[in-house]
Amino acid sequence: MAVNPEPWPALPLEEWQETYATLHLWTQIVGKIRLAQAPLVNHWWQVPLYVTARGLTTSPMPFGTRSFQIDFDFIDHRLVLVESQGRTAALALEPRSVADFYAELMARLKELGLPVKIWTMPNEIEGAIPFDEDRGHAAYDREKANRCWRILVQAERVLTRFRAGFLGKVSPVHFFWGSFDLAVTRFSGRRAPDHPGTAPHTANWVMREAYSHEVSSCGFWPGGGTVTAPAFYAYAYPQPDGFAVAPVRPSAARWDDELGEFLLPYDAMRRSQDPDASLLAFAESTYEAAADLGKWDRAALERGRA
Repeated sequence: MAVNPEPWPALPLEEWQETYATLHLWTQIVGKIRLAQAPLVNHWWQVPLYVTARGLTTSPMPFGTRSFQIDFDFIDHRLVLVESQGRTAALALEPRSVADFYAELMARLKELGLPVKIWTMPNEIEGAIPFDEDRGHAAYDREKANRCWRILVQAERVLTRFRAGFLGKVSPVHFFWGSFDLAVTRFSGRRAPDHPGTAPHTANWVMREAYSHEVSSCGFWPGGGTVTAPAFYAYAYPQPDGFAVAPVRPSAARWDDELGEFLLPYDAMRRSQDPDASLLAFAESTYEAAADLGKWDRAALERGRA
């Protein structure tokens, strides 16, 4: 690795799709372990992963009176398991099938006295098959995985600055393994209408819990489907009238009718004169559109506006 790597590296979707698909499933396995062990927190905040100085972590999870965590290390390319009585285990992040990854991770947990059972069907993925049967996804490009993590590090840093200006209820900047995206969400404080949608292998009641209250959300996604390149996104639920045509910044941002979200192409952001300012402008302007059109009490919710 370079001593001073590019902070916002290129990550063309077509160059790492196989690694992306495999890594997505690996993060789902680890995320489902967190889901199985942690008590329910509003909007499923107990299930995401968090960006670290080396990769992604579950943060500590309870197992009886003990605690353990699982960390993806995208520098040394290992999955590291640590438990509170001092025992550790690890497995290599390398080209290997999802089924092999699942089997070895479960074996390592059992060796540590941490037998955990999860539902092995992936969530939010069309055409998915159970983890223990998936031998088709087996790619791992170390450089591309490292680049993805480096983008998450920078995005988490900037979105945390954006988060800091809000006094109301606001989520951590966290990584949702279901959709493989990094997000931060602000709340108006009002309840929202029941969410009507679902995702593959995900029940509607899950979506209703996630969107039980009015939100304005912003995050990063490596792309997929009709979005053929990595992008930052922003949306509001419920979507207020006029939101889709609201003026947002920077000029590279656009509304996507199919997704029902604003998108800022990652490459446009990273090539701008000031990438941090470009991303902050996108986060702030899309939130302002949601809050103003949705009649949020901005004076009560934002630092410095009272």
